[in-house]
Amino acid sequence: MIEHLTLETFKEKIFDYENNKDWKYQGDTPCVIDFYADWCQPCKMVAPILEELAGEYSGKLNIYKVDTEKERELAGVFGIQSIPSLLFVPMEGMPQMAQGALPKETFEKAFREVLSVEKQS
Repeated sequence: MIEHLTLETFKEKIFDYENNKDWKYQGDTPCVIDFYADWCQPCKMVAPILEELAGEYSGKLNIYKVDTEKERELAGVFGIQSIPSLLFVPMEGMPQMAQGALPKETFEKAFREVLSVEKQS
């Protein structure tokens, strides 16, 4: 299940950037955050891929979405200039940003290499 984040839920589940200077992910499984907008055509291409991956990787990682039209402050904090922008957040270390409509294989490669998550067999 993909959850939509607001500024408040982001600070609660991902990172409270207002009270912390150094990045510290607050989740209990790695995650991917899709910064999107409803009018964005490439975003619409990525959405079903993320839905599919959410099912395939259930319990191993979380997939979140942030509507850049509604959550302008959050988009600004991450310097989102183009969408879709995808933030891959590992348990340890810094998150990595990717831009554009990525194919499913690229997501799976990032899950392995950035998030250290393997698909359930």
